[in-house]
Amino acid sequence: MYIDEMHIRSYHVLRSIWSEGGRQKQVPTFGHHAHVSLFGAVNIHDGETVLHQTTAANAATFLDFLRMLKERDPDRLMVLVLDNARIHHAKMVKEFLREEGPCFHFLYLPPYSP
Repeated sequence: MYIDEMHIRSYHVLRSIWSEGGRQKQVPTFGHHAHVSLFGAVNIHDGETVLHQTTAANAATFLDFLRMLKERDPDRLMVLVLDNARIHHAKMVKEFLREEGPCFHFLYLPPYSP
């Protein structure tokens, strides 16, 4: 499976506006932007996709995603192709892999590969 994470953010940008000459238009803002993070996996053999929605992409939520993948196929070795994001190399991820035995095999893409 090929896996990656992404962040979807809602940024409301004001590009241009008509207003009376000499008077600045006031535009209210909410002070924060809505966002969601997604982990995704694609099985290259059958095209099946797995998504996991979360509030952030960090080592803990990456572990949640790995656990979800393992629950789907508990008796299967999963080869995961992934980039070199820091969360993929986190200490807690390495400990999880050591404890779980041979349920996952990570294949890291070369740095800055397209």
